[in-house]
Amino acid sequence: MSELLPSPPNGGTYEDPAQERLYRKQRLAAALRLFSLFGFEEGVAGHITARDPEDNETFWVNPFAMHFGHISVSDLIQVNSAGDVIFGETAVNRAAFAIHSQIHAARPDVIAAAHSHSVHGKAWSALGRLLEPITQDVCAFYQDHALFDDYTGVVLDTEEGKRIAHALGDNKAVILRNHGLLTVGGSVEEAAWWFITMERSCQAQLLASAAGKTVLIEEEQAALTHSQVGHSYAGKFNFKPLFDRIIRSQPDLLD
Repeated sequence: MSELLPSPPNGGTYEDPAQERLYRKQRLAAALRLFSLFGFEEGVAGHITARDPEDNETFWVNPFAMHFGHISVSDLIQVNSAGDVIFGETAVNRAAFAIHSQIHAARPDVIAAAHSHSVHGKAWSALGRLLEPITQDVCAFYQDHALFDDYTGVVLDTEEGKRIAHALGDNKAVILRNHGLLTVGGSVEEAAWWFITMERSCQAQLLASAAGKTVLIEEEQAALTHSQVGHSYAGKFNFKPLFDRIIRSQPDLLD
């Protein structure tokens, strides 16, 4: 299946950082458009970041107060570790900087992080619980997500971002109690797909729990399924058909 995914030249590395930067920014713009398509907006809330391949202490992010569905590659802004916009003409969301700067600082392996106030993620977060292994898809997060069991208002302080990064640990996702979901990945594709499938898993758990007593997948089988659907390549590959769809229907996002 690997031949179906676009890959960089020279055995998986880019000679020109600008080429890799464009690759990441194109997937970032596509992910934001997909979040719009799936209804993950909530006013000015929500952000996806992608680490710059050359200046690793900076990241690219959607501009503050621009609708996900309107964002193109040229709209993305670059932010440094002090919160300054070093490329672009628009402001950065303070919450995006407070959270994502600390995630990227704590996790050098993280290329991208995604957070929005999606409906089912918010609803599940209000329960202050981890997701249970009740479906094949949610096993992507089996023993691979955490709970930030606190709420102190809108995250505007990097110290709060550090606490969230600490709660995330080495996992691919964290549930922010009374707030929503946050996912990370070794690529933009991974982070975006983990968020999409985690939001749907929250919806499935809420529906199943409302209908009756859920049946859990046994621990051994849940762990096996995690190894099948929760690895980084699975995240990247699952994003591909969504990327193909949004590029075909909204090619202006590449502008």
